[in-house]
Amino acid sequence: MSAAKRIEELRRIIRRHDQLYYVEARPEISDLDYDRLMDELKGLESANPDLVTADSPTQRVGESPVSELEQVEHRVPMLSIDNTYSIEELEAFGKRSQEMVSQVDLDWVVELKIDGVAASLVYENGSLVRAVTRGNGRVGDDITHNIRTIADVPLRLTDDNPPAVLEVRGEVYMTNDDLVRLNERQIASGEQTYANTRNVTAGTIRLLDPRVCAERNLRMFCHGIGHCEGIRSTTYSGFLKEIGDYGLPATPMAKKCSAFAEAVAYCQEVIERLHELDFEVDGLVLKVDQLDVREEMGARSKSPRWLVAYKWEKYEALTTLNEITLQVGKTGAVTPVAELEPVELAGTTVSRASLHNFEEIARKDVRVGDVVVVEKAGKIIPHIVRVEKHERDGELPETPVPNTCPVCDGQLAKDEGVQIRCISPACSAQVKGKVRYFASRNAMDIEGLGDKLVTQLYEAELVRSIGDLYKLEKASLLKLERMGEKSADKLLAGVETSKSRGLQRLLNALSIGHVGGRVSEVLAEQFGTIDAMRSAALEDFNAIDEVGEIIAQSVYEFLHSESGAALIDELLSYGVDMTAPKKEVAGNSLEGLTLVVTGTLSNRSRNEVKALIAEHGGKAGSSVSSKTDYLVAGEKAGSKLTKAEELGVKVISESDFESMIGLSD
Repeated sequence: MSAAKRIEELRRIIRRHDQLYYVEARPEISDLDYDRLMDELKGLESANPDLVTADSPTQRVGESPVSELEQVEHRVPMLSIDNTYSIEELEAFGKRSQEMVSQVDLDWVVELKIDGVAASLVYENGSLVRAVTRGNGRVGDDITHNIRTIADVPLRLTDDNPPAVLEVRGEVYMTNDDLVRLNERQIASGEQTYANTRNVTAGTIRLLDPRVCAERNLRMFCHGIGHCEGIRSTTYSGFLKEIGDYGLPATPMAKKCSAFAEAVAYCQEVIERLHELDFEVDGLVLKVDQLDVREEMGARSKSPRWLVAYKWEKYEALTTLNEITLQVGKTGAVTPVAELEPVELAGTTVSRASLHNFEEIARKDVRVGDVVVVEKAGKIIPHIVRVEKHERDGELPETPVPNTCPVCDGQLAKDEGVQIRCISPACSAQVKGKVRYFASRNAMDIEGLGDKLVTQLYEAELVRSIGDLYKLEKASLLKLERMGEKSADKLLAGVETSKSRGLQRLLNALSIGHVGGRVSEVLAEQFGTIDAMRSAALEDFNAIDEVGEIIAQSVYEFLHSESGAALIDELLSYGVDMTAPKKEVAGNSLEGLTLVVTGTLSNRSRNEVKALIAEHGGKAGSSVSSKTDYLVAGEKAGSKLTKAEELGVKVISESDFESMIGLSD
């Protein structure tokens, strides 16, 4: 093989491994093997300097410093984003947006708002030609020399037929782990440390010498569309997939939602997972998915009308980690908790923070005695962002992973994720946790049964399982400390009333793994009775649109486990209602059918059609899959139509749908 051919082959192989590592997070080779490929390419290029090209993977570092940053005008202005700081403000935005385009049901994409530095990348015929900061939105600084050092950013797109022009916007950032390493180097060289990732990123990306930028290991996520010629996507969610195919790192954890309420719910879900991230986030962004609708909605002078940021104020403080204690929850999850030197944060004194799991402790290298950065963002529970390792006094012992349950000394096991759990069903922490949750407002809502009383009942051996609640007698309750007749009557009345809560509330109350309020509602609607659920096969649970394989397996195993079956039988014997009220339907013409609605319809909104599907016994799905029976398609149907055609799903018009339910003339 000639040197020229081998050089091109090596470049192609290295670009593929860059995409696997940085974009898809599934590397196929070791760092050593990757370095060997890169060394071979460097050797060949050194021997054949006439074959070196600007987009070769070897050309990321080594440019001479620039004399100054040139000013570049954006072909499409980089506008700012309107901010909201409460769910009420967020929901008001969603309502206003839908009213602007009442004939189209808006789809939304929720994504992370990375706390970094905004930048724009321009590719022409697949090659990176320019990178510019946001600047004032109209004019920014040319930072191409520094962007070329960022390993996430391909110098050439990994596509044989790239768009003629692709301008993608995104956020340059630094991980907390890299800030820790940078500060350790700063201390070793006698230089000042950096306070946070955003400040060091903002300073680094504007440096004149790219070699310094390369040493600091900046990263980038892409999440916006600038001036493009030849992109294939008609939706933003499609655009994120498209740029991922080109080798660009699309913003993570982005989710398409078919209703604004679903988008708001996903915001809450993401907020609870922020501790998992190794980079800083100062909010979430909600964007209209349909690109043509964005054009129709337009922009104000400074911000588009089709997106909004849901932000929270961030507060950080330095404090000392005095101890790590362990808590055991209702599912047996053993959660490490940081006991901190009390510190003032956002107007409150913070002395504890969840460390979530032991993999997080290992990733952040958290040790008792460390100086840590603790963060509180809005109403979010405080969490440890990073360890200030340069402040570490001597050699601190690593945090050990426990071998036995800290409450009952029982056996621990790792679940399918990262959580360590106590597997003893008799563990007092689990029993009390399950009873507390069973009685909580969102579950069986047993008035008067709070944490202290649950502990009293457990210690008096009156309640050692959920079923024991229905055996309680007034005489036994009156023997408890500070339990009067009025309180005893109130508790017994609450227990009796809970029997009529119905199947949905019961399923939520049973602490089945991965089953919360929404899944409970879906299961109750689908099966109607606990007997129908117990008779169902695993495949029946898997077939439900909003129930994935993990949830299906969890529910099926609970229903057929010895302990789960015994608990249900026991609760049935006490008269606990395990049925769901049947919804009134206008007819059963769509019974057993799943229909998905997409595009712009003539007579009704998509939500109105979905309501009609339910009224006539059918199920309105949110996405097209092999389980979809019909796609009701209006104008500009987009990706759902393409997916339906690929899967062979029957596509019908709005008038066809009306005929099916007897509404046509």
